[in-house]
Amino acid sequence: MKILFISPGWPKGRLWGELTFKFPSLSLAALAAVSPVGWDISFCDDNCETIDFDTDADIVALTAMTAQVTRAYEIADAFRSRGKTVVMGGFHVSNMPDEALGHVDAVVVGEGELSWPRLLADWQAGALQPLYRSGSQMEMSLIPAARRDIFKNKKYLLTNTIQTTRGCPHDCEFCSVTAFYGRKYRKRPIDLVLAELGELIKTNSFAFFVDDNIVADRKYSLELFKGMKGMGLKWLSHAPIDFARDPELMKAAGESGCLGMFVGFESLSQDSLSAMGKSTNTAQSYLTDARAFRDNGIGILGSFVLGYDGDTPDVFEKTLRFCEDARLESAIFPILTPYPGTTVRQRLEEEGRIISDDWRDYDMEHVTFKPNGMTVDQLQQGYERICREFYSFPSMYRRIFKLHRSVQVFGPMNLGFRAAIRRKTTCP
Repeated sequence: MKILFISPGWPKGRLWGELTFKFPSLSLAALAAVSPVGWDISFCDDNCETIDFDTDADIVALTAMTAQVTRAYEIADAFRSRGKTVVMGGFHVSNMPDEALGHVDAVVVGEGELSWPRLLADWQAGALQPLYRSGSQMEMSLIPAARRDIFKNKKYLLTNTIQTTRGCPHDCEFCSVTAFYGRKYRKRPIDLVLAELGELIKTNSFAFFVDDNIVADRKYSLELFKGMKGMGLKWLSHAPIDFARDPELMKAAGESGCLGMFVGFESLSQDSLSAMGKSTNTAQSYLTDARAFRDNGIGILGSFVLGYDGDTPDVFEKTLRFCEDARLESAIFPILTPYPGTTVRQRLEEEGRIISDDWRDYDMEHVTFKPNGMTVDQLQQGYERICREFYSFPSMYRRIFKLHRSVQVFGPMNLGFRAAIRRKTTCP
C-alpha cells in the first residue's frame, strides 16, 4: 500500500513562485509520521520537480494554501482521471470542503493527525468517507517527530522546520490561523522539543520554527530558550513586536541562537491597527522596538498589510521610509487578502466589496477587493512599487550595510527577494 504526498506549486510569475529558496511542507511530514506501519510513503514537491502522474501509489494526498489550491485541483483531477484515490487537507479546504469535494474523494478538515489514520483504515476497508473532521484537537505531547526523511534529496534550503506550539491567543481579523486552530494556545513538552532539535542539528545548525507566535507564553518560551542555549543552533521564527519590551526574554532568545523573527508591524496607523484587532502593536514605539531586536542580534522580517480602510496612496512612501529609518533587515508588503474563513472576508462580503474569487490571485500580491482609500489600480501599483524600491540596492545598503550577525540570513534573503521580484516582472 502506497501513499504519494504532494505539495502543489505556486503559480509562476508570482513572488512566491519565483523565489529560489524553498522550504518543505511540515504538515505533510507530520502526516507521514502518523501513517500506520506498512504504508510505503513518497513525496513530491511540484515547486521543484516533475509529478509522475503514472505513479503506482494507491492514495494521493495534497495540502495547499489558497493561492495554490487551483493547481492542487488540477493535480487532483489528473490523478482521479487515472483512477487514483485523492484526498486533501489544509487551511483552504477546511473552510471550503464542498468546493474541494468536486475534485477529490475525501477532505480532511482541521488538524489532520487524528483523522489521518482513520481515513487510511476506512480506505483499506473500502469505506472511505467524503469528510473527516476530528472531534478534538491533537494532544501536543503525542505529536511525533516529523518524518523529514521524505524530503531527502529535494532542492530545499533547509529541512529543519519544527513546530513547538499551535494557535495564537490574538484574533487579527485578516489572519486564518485563529480560524483554523482557534484562540487556544497549545504547547509541546519542552523536553520533546529539545530532543527533536538535538537530532536536527546533526544535519544542519539552522532551524526554522513555524510557530505563529513562539513567545505567546512567556514562561514556556523562556524555558525553551534557556534549554536551547549552548546547542549551537541558528534559528528563526515568528514573534509580535511587543516581544521587544521584554528584555529578559529577548536576551534569552538571542543567546539561544535566534538570528531573526518574522514580525507583523501590519500598519503605521494606530487606528488601522485597532480596526484589524492588532492589540499588541503600538505604532509610536516601532522605531524603539526595532532597535531592541537589533541590539540582541535578532534581525527582522517585517510585514505590512496594505489596503486597509484607513490607507491612502501616501501609505507606500510612508511605509518605505519607516522601513529604512528602522533599518529593517527584510520585509514583505502583503496586500490585504480576504481568505476564506477569516473575519475580514465575512466583513467585505457583507459590504459587497469582494471583486474576485480567482484563488490564484489570493497570493497577497493581487487586489481582490474594493479598497476604501484608493482605487484598485493605485493599490496594485503601489504594492509593486514599494517591493521594487525596498529591494533596490540603495535601500538594501541603507538597511543592512553595517555588519550584524543576522546578515548571514538576511543578506541572502534580500538578494533572493530582489531576484524573484525582477523575474516575476519579466514573466509572460
